[in-house]
Amino acid sequence: MDYFVDVALPIPLEKLFTYKVSPEQAELIQPGMRISVPFGKRKVYTSIAIAVHDNPPTVYEAKDIDQILDENPLITSFQLKHWDWIANYYMCTLGEVIRAALPKPFLLESETVVTSNADQKVEDSLLSDDEFLILEALSNQSSLSINDIIEITEKKNVLPILNGLLDKHAIEVKETIYEQYKPKLVRYVHFSEQFTNDEALSQLLEVLSKAPKQRQVVLQLFQLQAQQGGRVKVSDLISASGSSSSIIKSLLNKGVLQELLIREDRILIDQEAEQKQFELSNHQTQALKTIQNAFDANKPALLFGVTSSGKTEVYLKLIEDKLNQGEQVLYLLPEIALTTQLISRLQGYLGNKVAVYHSKYSANERVEVWNNVQNQSENAQVVIGARSSLFLPFSKLGLVIIDEEHEASFKQFDPAPRYHARDSALVLAKLHGAQAVLGSATPSLESFKNAKEGKFGLAELTVRFGEAMMPDVQLIDIKEATRKKKMKGHFSKTLFESIEESLLAGEQIIFFQNRRGFAPVIECTTCGHVEQCPNCDVSLTFHQNKNQLRCHYCGYYESVSPSCKACGNNTLDSIGFGTEQIQQELQKLFPKAHVARMDLDTTRGKYAYQKLIAAFEKKEIDILVGTQMVTKGLDFRNVGLVGILNADTLLNFPDYRAHERTFQLLTQVAGRAGRTAKRGKVLIQSYNPYHKVLQQVTTNSYREMFEEQLYEREQFKYPPSLKIIKLTLKAKDFNRLNEASSWLAQSLRNVFGNLVLGPESPVISRIRREYLKNILLKIPHEQSVSKTKKGIKRIQKSFDAIPMFKSVRLVYDVDHI
Repeated sequence: MDYFVDVALPIPLEKLFTYKVSPEQAELIQPGMRISVPFGKRKVYTSIAIAVHDNPPTVYEAKDIDQILDENPLITSFQLKHWDWIANYYMCTLGEVIRAALPKPFLLESETVVTSNADQKVEDSLLSDDEFLILEALSNQSSLSINDIIEITEKKNVLPILNGLLDKHAIEVKETIYEQYKPKLVRYVHFSEQFTNDEALSQLLEVLSKAPKQRQVVLQLFQLQAQQGGRVKVSDLISASGSSSSIIKSLLNKGVLQELLIREDRILIDQEAEQKQFELSNHQTQALKTIQNAFDANKPALLFGVTSSGKTEVYLKLIEDKLNQGEQVLYLLPEIALTTQLISRLQGYLGNKVAVYHSKYSANERVEVWNNVQNQSENAQVVIGARSSLFLPFSKLGLVIIDEEHEASFKQFDPAPRYHARDSALVLAKLHGAQAVLGSATPSLESFKNAKEGKFGLAELTVRFGEAMMPDVQLIDIKEATRKKKMKGHFSKTLFESIEESLLAGEQIIFFQNRRGFAPVIECTTCGHVEQCPNCDVSLTFHQNKNQLRCHYCGYYESVSPSCKACGNNTLDSIGFGTEQIQQELQKLFPKAHVARMDLDTTRGKYAYQKLIAAFEKKEIDILVGTQMVTKGLDFRNVGLVGILNADTLLNFPDYRAHERTFQLLTQVAGRAGRTAKRGKVLIQSYNPYHKVLQQVTTNSYREMFEEQLYEREQFKYPPSLKIIKLTLKAKDFNRLNEASSWLAQSLRNVFGNLVLGPESPVISRIRREYLKNILLKIPHEQSVSKTKKGIKRIQKSFDAIPMFKSVRLVYDVDHI
């Protein structure tokens, strides 16, 4: 009997592929194992086994697999179910989910390998110099990689040389896969057995009296072994003795020392962390009971607590319960900056049971966290991470915490899968039979509506922890201040005086400006020319620090020209302001203050967040200027003043969620102030201080904002009163895109009627040399979402069959936010 295996390839294919396996292989293969398989003419891919069966494919002849890569499944059955749900719900392929979910080293890359053809001998006279060099190298080793050939020939383009050898049948080319993950091996040394007693050691020291450096190493090793016991790291020994690796090598060669290579995780957590104890307040205890009641009723719970109300302590009690039951916990956060601060807090309570997983970690570090979670290691019982930590191989998941659940950062925009981590986490918890708690001071409309309708339990914390007062929020009319010439740069007189008072009182200050760089636009005041990105339909942002104009969409940059490229006049002026400009202004106005900046430009390094947050906590920074990063759940005890420089840029954004997001952002950033006994102050500058949303922020009227926004969404048919699928068409040819988008919109209207909006060009209608068009499809709650998606897919098949639309890409964004 012939056996076959269905596999999912990590590429955007709608269907699984079937390969032939031997009866012995069929017995070994389990779902979730990795199998390398040939695909296309020469490529070899790492695929995931889905099922073994005896039904041959009907459309094509099944190829043999290359090899089985795992002894045990790398992916659990829970993961396969969850990933399948993500692929179906978010209208992408399982292959795209696999590529996003697995750390890169698990997707073993295939490499082109060149070997000599033993059956064919070619006369040297028929070979060029480069061809001769390659065959000479192959006579000394069995195979060469493309990189090896580039080095040998000292040429970047080696394809013509290889083609010449292939034509002469002198070589063979094939694809092979290679392991990318390399475990970290740490060198340890200890005394050889004959030198473990005191007498032998004394004799050794006498022998080494003429080699003082080696004698010093021996003495130092003896001392370190007495302190640490057993083996000692080579790096520690070199550092303590002031020696070098050559001296250690000499002692190894003499047989005085013995070496061991021990595998260690790249991320080492302080094993000595002293576990703190804490008591919940009456308010927190009541919230905890409400959450547990929701869990008893098999419902997720929403913890709606004002900023600094002590939500983390409630989470900790829930985590402790799960750890005592031997279960795993996933703690999701929207920003990597938040993980930095939370790790030290959780380690203080939970010791070394905490692991961290996010994109700032290297590929090898992520592999190690993956393995620790899969093996249910002691130091990975609680995983803190950004949205990608959803994909880890939990097998005993008991609790999922989604902190700051309202954050748009939980939504993946590009590339596919375009999933929402909050919603996907709730599905993950359901699959595992685990409990889920969402937390926020400003819940999303969707979550609060679910809580009001009884789908979620609702626990509330209405007062700050330790009876700290809510900050005093004031609105400043900068239109009036500008008219009366009471502005210093971008700071009103009131804000300027408040900065002075806070600095004199020894308090720290946070400023929020939701735009990085120095200025969003550089304009010629003579002819009005604005420098545009050549790849995107957007002006270039001025970064004064590097004297560059940069595109924040495609990464294009150029040096700033001293004169206008259009008219040649030296009349260039900046319009608007970003974090860089605010930092400079503050440094000039308050030269004695230490001003720092937290945005994408200053947090690119692996430990950049950690260093900035640590410096601010140690009061080495007086004023921190930042983008949205400073608004999200950070806990600083000495912040007396928070300033928002222009709230109107948030309010006037063309998005149905603009008012909700403005309320959330401003309330969250205001919550960074006055988190101790002294009341904090928040100053919001605006040209329209009487706007309803800004008034609601000053009074912390979340429920009023919720009712208003919900009413508007119901009137104009936007979520949460219905669902939205956004279809984006992308093409380099503008006319073809117009035709394709009109055809698709009309086809959708024929099926779904007036629930289809568009096609419309987005605010930025060209990105990376591709023009964009959007179509929105609204799905009422009474309409089947799965049937709607099937209908869209049927229309897509007709769309794909039209030859002139072949160059147009179609992208789905389900639950577009």
